[in-house]
Amino acid sequence: MPASHRRYLEWTPSRILSWARSVGPATAELVETVLNRRPHPEQGFRSCLGIFHLSKEYDSQRIEAACAKAIVLGAYSYRSVQSILEKNLDGVRTETLPQAPVTTRHENVRGAEYYIQGDGE
Repeated sequence: MPASHRRYLEWTPSRILSWARSVGPATAELVETVLNRRPHPEQGFRSCLGIFHLSKEYDSQRIEAACAKAIVLGAYSYRSVQSILEKNLDGVRTETLPQAPVTTRHENVRGAEYYIQGDGE
């Protein structure tokens, strides 16, 4: 087994979940979701361990808040949690985050109906 794979041998899904529960319920939910979304839990280890390593730079309260924000946003990944922490969005209420622009109807914009009719008439 390559050295890069051997370092994961000491980790098990229960050990990762135990750590996540010690941080808080949102972290536990996010980690459990990451592990359950994969055919094999081990495929989610890298993402979960990335979140674990964020605890070296950020305190548990911020990690918990970032995981809660990621759950609300449906962003179940290490990169999402890392981005939330780096941009200090863990303290921002979700309602105040920028939303996707709302598309408006305009006479010069063809909608799906145009293409369904076939010839545009």
